[in-house]
Amino acid sequence: MTTHWFADTAVLTGRSLRHITRSLDTILTTVITPIAIMVMFVYVFGGAIDTGSVSYVDYMLPGVLLITIASGISYTAVRLFADMTGGLFERFQSMPIARSGVLWAHVLTSLVANVLSLVVVVLVALLMGFRSDAGVAAWLAVAGILLLFTLALTWLAVIPGLTAKSVDGASAFAYPLIFLPFVSSAFAPTDTMPAAVRAFAEHQPATSIVNTIRDLFAGQPVGGDVWVALAWCAGLLVVAFGLAVLIYRRKLA
Repeated sequence: MTTHWFADTAVLTGRSLRHITRSLDTILTTVITPIAIMVMFVYVFGGAIDTGSVSYVDYMLPGVLLITIASGISYTAVRLFADMTGGLFERFQSMPIARSGVLWAHVLTSLVANVLSLVVVVLVALLMGFRSDAGVAAWLAVAGILLLFTLALTWLAVIPGLTAKSVDGASAFAYPLIFLPFVSSAFAPTDTMPAAVRAFAEHQPATSIVNTIRDLFAGQPVGGDVWVALAWCAGLLVVAFGLAVLIYRRKLA
């Protein structure tokens, strides 16, 4: 049964990846938005924001990486919605394949697409002057946190992909997620914010994730933020995965 699941998931993932290679505009759109934000903030607003001895591109890159992921997972919801409304799931039900493989194929495709987007954004940041003192272990830690965050948001994207009534509804859920890093420590220190905004910024998931990645990039010891970041990612993943599977089973019942 396990071998059957792996084989089915591999075939379905290959199908989804081929769809992406035939429509590279989705990856380009995912990459262009965060790069445009990075260029605008670094060259337009960066000089007005005091980040101490840290260059502004180094300071803001972790937040841009989160925006890249949030932009990318909206396409996961759209692709899943297209399969749901196009009758593909009904066809799969009549075939001897692992049902969960359909969802996992979309999730794994999202991971691959987002990794490519993140690599491109980091390369552009390097051209803009980003530099890191992180060692191999720190880079691996950053990659692990970003992958866990991507996995959590992707399973969250599965929910509107299964339940939305229109393609616009399937993708619109990502807008608040894209906006979230702007109300965090991603682009400016939280101590410069009004009290109410600062309270929200310091207790939402993006801030702890951004602070952890920033410390890792700087080669500095991470504080308690890393545990808060992991708790947010793991908690969101568990809840989103549970709800997505429950909704999927009800849809197929």
